[in-house]
Amino acid sequence: MKAENIEAYLSKFKSSEGSYPFGPEALVFKVMGKMFALVSQKEEVPRVTLKCPPADGEVLVSEFESVIPGYHMNKQHWITISLNGELSEEMINDLARGSYDLVVGKLTKADRKKLESDN
Repeated sequence: MKAENIEAYLSKFKSSEGSYPFGPEALVFKVMGKMFALVSQKEEVPRVTLKCPPADGEVLVSEFESVIPGYHMNKQHWITISLNGELSEEMINDLARGSYDLVVGKLTKADRKKLESDN
């Protein structure tokens, strides 16, 4: 999977916004100001960092060489995936959707209501 593909997918989520708060090396995707994904930039093998339930993260890290605990993140709640082809595009997209859903689920009622009413 190419970085451009995951970036295009992440940008399609409702109220998703991409920015570079940490500099040009990392494109961060947020919903309602909360980060749900980070895509490395200008690396030979791009990586995406996503939020996931701790138990799921442990399984993924143990099963796939391309999945490590979140790089520079809370290692219990984030995973970093090297986009080297080991994981299918469908699986990465499912994990990205899960990351978005986890973050949306933790938004305040007011923010979730605003998100639902946004077009």
